[in-house]
Order: sequence, then C-alpha cells, then structure tokens
Amino acid sequence: MVNSKYFLFLFLLPLFSLGQYTDVINSNRPGIGVSAYAVGKNVVQAETGFLYEMRDHNLLNRSSSIFGGELALRYGFLFEQLEIKYEGTYISESITFDNFGTEETRTDFSRNRIGLKYLIYDKYKNPEANKPNLYSWRANNVFQLKNLIPSAVSVYGGATFNLGDNPFYPEDGTISYRAMIATQSRLTPKSVLITNIAYDRITTDFPELSYAISVTRAFRNPKWSVFVEHQGIQSDRFSDLLFRGGIAHLFSPNFQADFSLGASVKNTPFRVFGRTGLSYRLDFHRDELVPIEDQNPQSKIKRSSMKKKGKKKRTRKERKKKRDFDF
Repeated sequence: MVNSKYFLFLFLLPLFSLGQYTDVINSNRPGIGVSAYAVGKNVVQAETGFLYEMRDHNLLNRSSSIFGGELALRYGFLFEQLEIKYEGTYISESITFDNFGTEETRTDFSRNRIGLKYLIYDKYKNPEANKPNLYSWRANNVFQLKNLIPSAVSVYGGATFNLGDNPFYPEDGTISYRAMIATQSRLTPKSVLITNIAYDRITTDFPELSYAISVTRAFRNPKWSVFVEHQGIQSDRFSDLLFRGGIAHLFSPNFQADFSLGASVKNTPFRVFGRTGLSYRLDFHRDELVPIEDQNPQSKIKRSSMKKKGKKKRTRKERKKKRDFDF
C-alpha cells in the first residue's frame, strides 16, 4: 500500500488541489495549459526548460529548426488566490529557403509577458464539498458527466512586451495586452481537466485568440503523472492546431522534472517539437490562523446563545440581591 502522504502528488499537474496551497509543488509544466490555482501566498516558484522544434512549410519550400530556453517565475502575494507571473521564451530559428539555397537566422523573444492571475471561484473552499459519498464507491472514484463542471475558475490580465525590433513580431508595438480565463475540473481522484481561453496581443493589428484543453492523470505510483493536451491558435498572422503529450516526475515536494513531445496537424508549416524542464519552489508559506467562530458558524451561534443565557442569569441574581437589600 502506497504511503498516504504521496497521494498529494495527485495535485501536481496541473494541480489537483482542493485549495490554493499544497504540500507538493504546483507546476504548469510540461503543458501549455495554465492551472486555475495560484502557487500560494509567500511561495516563490521557477519553471524552466529547453525546447527544440523542426518546421517544414510545403507551400513556401522553407524549413527551419528552432532551439530555445523557457522561464516562468511565479509569486503568490497578498491573498492565497493571487499570483504574479513572468513568462519568457527566447529562441534562435535557423531558416533554409530551398528555392534559393540560402539560410537566415532569427533570434529574439517569442514570448515575453507579465501578468496577474486571481481565483474567483473555488468549489472546494467549502468543506462540505470535500466530503466523500459514504454510500457509493462509484460516486467517489468513477468519472461522471457532472465532473466536467469546473470546480475552480480564475481570471488573468497581463501585458506582452517587444524589446527592440523583434523579427518574429515586426508589426507589433512595444507593449500589447493579454486576457485569459482558466478553469479546472476534477474528473476522478487521479485525473483533472483544465481549459484556457486567451486573447493575446489585443492592441496590435494581429490580435490572437487561443485555447488549450489539457487532461492529466497520476500513475499508481503517484510520483509519476502523464498528460495529453490540445491547443488551437487563430489570428490573421498565424493559426495552428497542436497536440502534445508528456510525463512528469516528482523528486521531492519542491522539485519536479518533465518531458513532452508534440506536433501540428497542418503542413503550412508542419511542426514537430519537444520540451524538457525543471520546476522548483522556495516555500515560505505559513498557515493563517482563523478564529474558531469563523471556522464553524454553528459554534458562533452556540457561543452567542451561551453568552445571552449567562447574561440572563446574572440579571436575575442582581434582581434578587436588590430585593434582599430593599427588604
């Protein structure tokens, strides 16, 4: 039988948590989809890695190879539900133009943005929602259609920056804006679904609408998990349909490694890519003490009624003393 503490890993990708903070790292890698939950107040987290991609454009007779590095920095502050996040991807693309027998290299940020994410709805914040069904094993362990209903919803707002003349986005200005909604559904005790809908580069001539749907499942050994993901991108400059899958391993509660592969379904261009990386956190989280009466409304009512009852007794005593004194 697996030690119960390791079942916390079921909250790993992209966070099967029943609240904001968990004892195990909450990383968005190796997928692109973003969890609805934050890292937790006073938690500093880095998610970094490398990527390699090959592209082949049939119509333009052009092929390219891309190598780059990724970095995401996340920090939870002020509230358990709030985090600030920086995301950067710096790549070098070597392009071969087959018709002319020439090559070109482009190097810059393909992603450089910062934003805030805030949890606006959490079903499991109510302790009653965490209680298992004592009369049905199936209700607790088997997928049901109602499980598709999001149990957590967050909103994101941020900005994308172009530093200098970016060869990947030459028409864009220095700053543009991004908005996103992220939802999360607990399908079974070992699997979770997240969905993202994002509108990026809003103030440019080529705004970009995208979505991501990701399903993650933990193995019997909960230190391992796998995921599959579909991503769609639509804009006047570029559109694509991508599929990817990968695996993650938990080395310690604060350290995770991952690997993934993916490809596109179109040939303008056809894309094949892989990613590998690490996630690590510095955990300075402290549980905030909640007054007993706030934890349980019934106890507040009980304490209030006892106070009133005691007050009545004291009043009758005082009256008796007053009558004795008057006599």
